[in-house]
Amino acid sequence: MSITDTRPAEENSPSAPPISDDSPRSGTRRGLRLSPLALRLHFYAGFFVAPFILIAALTGALYAIAPTIEGFVSRDLLQVDTTGPDQPLSAQVEAAVATRPDLTPVAVAPAPNAGDTTRVLFNDPTLGDSERLSVFVDPHTAQPVGESVVYGSGGALPLRAWLSEFHRSLHLGDPGRIYSELAASWLWVIALFGLVLWVHRVRKRRERNSAQWLLKPDLSQTRRRKMNWHGAIGVWILPVLLLLSATGMTWSTYAGENVTKLRQELSWTTPSVSVKLPGAAGPAQPSGSDHHSGGQSAPVPVDLAAQIARLDRVYEVARAEGITQGAEIAIPATPEKAFGVKELRLPGTYTIDALAVDGATGTVTDRLAFADWPLMAKLTNWGIAFHMGLLFGLVNQLLLLAIMVGLGTVIVLGYRMWWQRRPTRRTALPVPPRRGVLRRTSPWITVPLVGAAVVIGWFLPLIGVSLLVFLLIDVALGLAARADKV
Repeated sequence: MSITDTRPAEENSPSAPPISDDSPRSGTRRGLRLSPLALRLHFYAGFFVAPFILIAALTGALYAIAPTIEGFVSRDLLQVDTTGPDQPLSAQVEAAVATRPDLTPVAVAPAPNAGDTTRVLFNDPTLGDSERLSVFVDPHTAQPVGESVVYGSGGALPLRAWLSEFHRSLHLGDPGRIYSELAASWLWVIALFGLVLWVHRVRKRRERNSAQWLLKPDLSQTRRRKMNWHGAIGVWILPVLLLLSATGMTWSTYAGENVTKLRQELSWTTPSVSVKLPGAAGPAQPSGSDHHSGGQSAPVPVDLAAQIARLDRVYEVARAEGITQGAEIAIPATPEKAFGVKELRLPGTYTIDALAVDGATGTVTDRLAFADWPLMAKLTNWGIAFHMGLLFGLVNQLLLLAIMVGLGTVIVLGYRMWWQRRPTRRTALPVPPRRGVLRRTSPWITVPLVGAAVVIGWFLPLIGVSLLVFLLIDVALGLAARADKV
C-alpha cells in the first residue's frame, strides 16, 4: 500500500472485494458520511495513543482488584477473630493514643462490620500529603493490633496506595501523570469514532442490518475475523470505557483543573457539612495587622482527654441520626468546632451522609444528607467509587478486571491488523487510510467537527496538543508523497 493511496489497507489487498456503493467516492451523496474521517482519526489516535491506553489498562486491572488484594495481604490489621460486645469508642482511642503518645489523634473510624478493626488516625508531620498514621484497634478488647500509614479519604493501605500511584503515574511523579491523562483524554474519542466505523460496517451487511449485529462478531468472514472481534468487543465494553474515561479525567493534571472549574461554575461541587459551633467567633484579625504583628490570636488549646471522652456520646448520636454504616469521626482541635461525622466510601456504599455534633451537649449542629447533593455531585461520587472498584464490591472489581482484559484484547487485535497490512517500503511510519477525506467531506460535518475539536482541545489540553502532532505527521506524509511523484 503506497502512502498516497486513498483506500483503506484492506481494499488494496488482491483478494479485497470491489468498492461498494457505500464508498465515499461513489458520489457526492457520500460527502455526508462521517466514516472516512472517523477511520483516519481512529487510525492515527489508535496507533500513537493506544500504547498509553494499554499501559493504563494493565495497571488499571491491578488497581481494580486492589481492595480485594489488600483485604488478603493486610488481614492481620483489618480483621480480628475475637467476639463479644464492643468496648466504648473512647477506650479504643485511649488505647491507640497510649501506643503513640508522640502524635495527636485527629479522627477515628469505628469498626464498620463485625470482625473489623477500629482505625484511630493521627497526623504525622513526617508523612507526605494525604497520608496519616492509623493505629488499628480490636473493638472487642480495646487492644491495638498494629499500625500502618493510610492514604487518602478511602484509607488505602500501602499496597493499594502503591497500585493506585502505579496506575496514576507509573511512580514517575508529576511527569508520569501525563501518560494517564493522555490515555483518559483520548479513550472516549477513539472509542466513539470506533463505534461510528463499526456501525457503518454492520450496516453494509445488507442481510444483517439490525442492532443486534452490533454486538455479534461475524465469524462467517474468515479473512476479517480479527476486525469483527475488534469491533464487537469494543461495543461490549464501550459504556464502561466512557465512564472510566470521564472519571479518570477528573483526577488528571490539566483536564482535571478545567473539570474542577466547570463544576464550580455550574455548582456541581461536592457539598460539605459545617463544623463551626453556633455562636463561635472566628479568629480575631484587626484591620491592617500582619502575621508578624501578633494581631491574630493564638488558637485556644483543647482538652484532648475531654474530647476523647465525648466520642461515645457523639457516636451514639450519629447512629441515632441514621449513620449506621462505616463512618469517620473528626476530632476537633479547637473548642469552637463540633465533631464532624461523615460516612466513608466503602464497598457496597451508595450514599455519603454527614453531620456535625456538639460534643459537650450532643446536639446536632448541622447535617447534610446525600439526597441533598446536586445530581452531578452524586453521579461524580458514584462514578469515582465505580472507578475505584468500591461501588459494588467484588462484583465491581471483577467487572473492571474483565473490561480491562477486553480493552487490552481490542488494542492487541488493532495492532495485529495493522502489522499484517503494515507498510514495507520507504517509511517506517504507519500508513493512514484514505488521504484527503476532510476535503471531500461535507461542510455540514467538517465545520462543526473542527469547531468541536477546538473546544475539546482547549478543555482537554493533551488532546489538543496531540491532535496538532497528528496533523503535522499527516502533512509530512502528504509532502513526502508529493516528493515521490516528482
